[in-house]
Amino acid sequence: MLQNYLIKNVQVVNEGRIEARDVLLRDGRIARIAPQIGEPGFAVAEINGEGLHLLPGAIDDQVHFREPGLTHKATIGSEARAAVAGGVTSFMEMPNTQPPVFTQELLEDKYAIAAQSSLANYSFYMGTSNDNVDEVLRTNEKKADVCGVKIFMGASTGNLLVDNYLTIGRIFADSELLIATHCEEEPIIKANYARIKEEKGRLEAADHPLVRDEEACFESSFKAVQLAMKHNSRLHILHITTENELRLFTNMLPLSEKRITSEVCVHHLHFTADDYAKHGHDIKCNPAIKAPHHREALWQALLDDRLDVIATDHAPHLRSEKEGDYEHAHAGLPLVQHPLLLMLHYVKEGRIPLEKVVQKMSHAVADCFQIAGRGYIREGYWADLVLVDLAGKTEVTRDSLHYKCGWSPLEGSIFPARIEATFINGHRAYANGAFDASQQGMRLRFAR
Repeated sequence: MLQNYLIKNVQVVNEGRIEARDVLLRDGRIARIAPQIGEPGFAVAEINGEGLHLLPGAIDDQVHFREPGLTHKATIGSEARAAVAGGVTSFMEMPNTQPPVFTQELLEDKYAIAAQSSLANYSFYMGTSNDNVDEVLRTNEKKADVCGVKIFMGASTGNLLVDNYLTIGRIFADSELLIATHCEEEPIIKANYARIKEEKGRLEAADHPLVRDEEACFESSFKAVQLAMKHNSRLHILHITTENELRLFTNMLPLSEKRITSEVCVHHLHFTADDYAKHGHDIKCNPAIKAPHHREALWQALLDDRLDVIATDHAPHLRSEKEGDYEHAHAGLPLVQHPLLLMLHYVKEGRIPLEKVVQKMSHAVADCFQIAGRGYIREGYWADLVLVDLAGKTEVTRDSLHYKCGWSPLEGSIFPARIEATFINGHRAYANGAFDASQQGMRLRFAR
């Protein structure tokens, strides 16, 4: 039976304000928010929130949880637990599993796995290939139940590369769902690689942003924007990394009126190309972490609302898969356990207000995807909440990680905050370093 909770004297961070409030959770939802709530007339467990902040749970719109087919790296269950430990209450997972999600049946298979194993709430993208356009467009029939369609535009990821612009054009013209794109131009990448290989003979981690450079990102993103404008598509470009791409986005409209939106990932806000000297292939990812001036431009665009949401692009690989030479080291970082703590580090540094973190990691994601009943601390909404101690500390150690791959590029970091508890649909799924898996997360629904 679901426990009800009364959180007393907590600092509620919501919709641009921080206010001392009591918050009552009943039957999985937020029943009441008030300066003071007395005895509610039914059984509750009372939580003293004095000295703590209550945030809406983070919603990560881009993760790779590797199931099915790549479960030596991760599973939906293992990575959902890591997410919950970090205050991420909902995730949207990508289709580049084995087999790739190219049919409606394979898409529903992933939902069935999550229903049995995911502690967090979940949704899954429909995958696109050069020859499954009819299957992709069948997703229109379930637009209230699927987060979006994913297109790897011009950047090879297994057999998910989509470079047939007749296919891409038809999806942009006819899809009724949000279209999420990975934008890098494969011919530019290949030419860069061949040139650097000829010049140097042997590539290293620091060459990655030269191979996958600014031009490769901008040209592909520009094509996606042109298609979206032509067809009035709902386009969401993932993991923006370059200053040039920021010219494609606007802050002249409220998010609710934008047809073209953008995402920035925590590792592109945190690392720069200077960090390859220390971290090597551990921070190799696609698109690449680039020179410091790009990171500064991303921060400015995040703060002025040209960039709409913050995500992780959580992409775990085994430690052995990150080793070896440039050509064989896999691209991707495990990050879903620490995005909120990482952003709270920048709150403490004065780089971003706490209210803005909540906007970009919760409110804006819910608005961008039109997620029903989540992303805010509002009466009647699902109780996806995170209790945070901003006076606490969290050290990232190998033993503290919940990723199946067992490592993190953030090991050794000490964050100036601590996740005290995470609530999923009113269920206290994580508290004091321990999980309660007696209730699983739910499938996200979309108000489209």
